[in-house]
Amino acid sequence: MTDSATAAPFLTAWFEILDSDEPTRILNLISDDFSLSILFSTGDGKATDFAGDRAALVGYLEQREKGTRTHHTLSATTLGQDELFLGEVRRAGVPEATFVAAGRVNDDGRLQRLLIGRSSEIRFT
Repeated sequence: MTDSATAAPFLTAWFEILDSDEPTRILNLISDDFSLSILFSTGDGKATDFAGDRAALVGYLEQREKGTRTHHTLSATTLGQDELFLGEVRRAGVPEATFVAAGRVNDDGRLQRLLIGRSSEIRFT
């Protein structure tokens, strides 16, 4: 992660946990009314949308290839309760995709909303 990641401290920590040996720890960081949409493009016009509540996040975590991809900050910022994050996904250190994430952290310090878009068709580096 780069130094600019501290501009979105919650999402920075989220992606660090996601890249760890225990990515399910992110389940401890979500609010009771959590909702998400992760639009995960694999190229060639194909994408999967993991959308819903906690159960959708669990489903997303279960299908992930744990330990193969890492998330790297390109830029990040915080506006009130909202954090915005532009990053790159790498597989074994090789850039694989670009992603954007927007998260809203509630007053209790838990993630309430999460929107992520990922594409292997565009690079910002």
